[in-house]
Amino acid sequence: MDTESTYSGYSHYSGHSKKAHRQGKRSRDRHKSPRSKDGSRSEKSVTIQTPPAEPLLGNDASRAEEGQDDNWGETTTAITGTSEHSISQEDIARISKDLEDSVGLDCKRYLTLTVAAVLGLLVFLTPIAFILLPQILWRDDLEPCGTVCEGLFISVAFKLLILLIGTWALFFRQPKADIPRVFVFRALLLVLIFLFVFSYWLFYGVRILDSKDTNYHGIVQYAVSLVDALLFIHYLAIVLLELRQLQPMFTVKVVRSTDGESRYYSMGHLSIQRAALVVLENYYRDFTVYNPALLTASKSRAAKHMAGLKVYNVDGPGNNASGQSRAMIAAAARRRDSSHNELYYEEADHERRVKKRRARLVVAVEEAFTHIKRLQAEEQQKAPGEMMDPREAAQAIFPSMARALQKYLRTTRQQQYHSMESILQHLSFCITNNMTPKAFLERYLSPGPTLQYDRDRWFSKQWTLISEEAVTSGLQDGIVFVLKCLDFSLVVNVKKIPFIKLSEEFIDPKSHKFVLRLQSETSV
Repeated sequence: MDTESTYSGYSHYSGHSKKAHRQGKRSRDRHKSPRSKDGSRSEKSVTIQTPPAEPLLGNDASRAEEGQDDNWGETTTAITGTSEHSISQEDIARISKDLEDSVGLDCKRYLTLTVAAVLGLLVFLTPIAFILLPQILWRDDLEPCGTVCEGLFISVAFKLLILLIGTWALFFRQPKADIPRVFVFRALLLVLIFLFVFSYWLFYGVRILDSKDTNYHGIVQYAVSLVDALLFIHYLAIVLLELRQLQPMFTVKVVRSTDGESRYYSMGHLSIQRAALVVLENYYRDFTVYNPALLTASKSRAAKHMAGLKVYNVDGPGNNASGQSRAMIAAAARRRDSSHNELYYEEADHERRVKKRRARLVVAVEEAFTHIKRLQAEEQQKAPGEMMDPREAAQAIFPSMARALQKYLRTTRQQQYHSMESILQHLSFCITNNMTPKAFLERYLSPGPTLQYDRDRWFSKQWTLISEEAVTSGLQDGIVFVLKCLDFSLVVNVKKIPFIKLSEEFIDPKSHKFVLRLQSETSV
């Protein structure tokens, strides 16, 4: 059977099959209609609808775009008020598990803070107790303190004040994140301080309290030595917690798994969990906001190109199988050869529409700001009590640019990140600070960093650290770990900065001198 007969048989067969399919579908619908109310309960997915705060545009950019035509950005002007996200029951179970884990992390954090606060209070009260207990218990038996001893009181007071300020600056900070494991160096410092204070108390109880030592000057010097040792431990904490990580030793490459956007960062000696925190802090500042709508078009295009032609053999199975395979291979090859042309013209058409929408938006915004300047000139001639508020001015000029801004954001698929309220706030901010139209458009003409947008639209409360090595171990060359959230993940690859050897070469200054000798005779 040749190729033409194969395709004619396919069309004849598909006509009969479509007719039978429609009849069977109507019969199934009649039998299925009484159970339509309960049938949705057995599905494995659920749709959650959450209305955002006054959206300017529809937040439906993540919907399936297969049903939209190529001119959807030009013809669609509807404003919707819902955002749909479909998640499975496994995702809901994982979210509930994350909530339970967060409760456990909160308990662990408060327990750690309580232990640290109690230990810190014990540290600061111990020198004072060393000085006061002899005065309370056997004051009549103590030897006179003297001038030197009284001068040590001032020394202890100022050292404790310095220690208090340094401890507040180093340890009492607002926590930026909850890490999965204990910070090793901080835990070691807490254990060291506890053992140190316990040993001092043990010696004080055996040699001073039991014997009721009468040398009060020696007791005060013992308290001063404790404060000096605590200051040295504080210096050690600064070295381990702050100074050790300043020297760059590793270069990490961070890649976002969905679109491949990457950044490079330099880091010092850090554990994997602390390096993950640094990566996340830089991610919210340096990476552009994650926009799943930009990936929908490529996915639909790939699915359309991967769809092959089905060839049916009406003469029965097993007849002329090699002819069918050759026809399928030839059709797939022709489709593959033309796919790059489709991609080229599709991207060119999209760039053309973006440039057109951008030009219209720039002109509309410039005209609106010109109108603002004219209004300001008119308002200056009025009484001071009749001046227009920046918010009122923004609401007055916003309708003239709203349609152009709406179409541009829909064409570039940024509408889910800009609500009407946020645009009005940004416009009033620009009017208040006398900013130009170009400064106003900077936020919308190109996607900015994640922190630029509304926190509710990008913030991920839960990140999962995936690593083959222990998260408390330090960074090493070749380590790869993943930071995963609900929508995407960040793949981090660690490389050690190579050892650089510099050599010096001395150049004699006299070697640059030369003599120019000119001949008086010429060849002319």
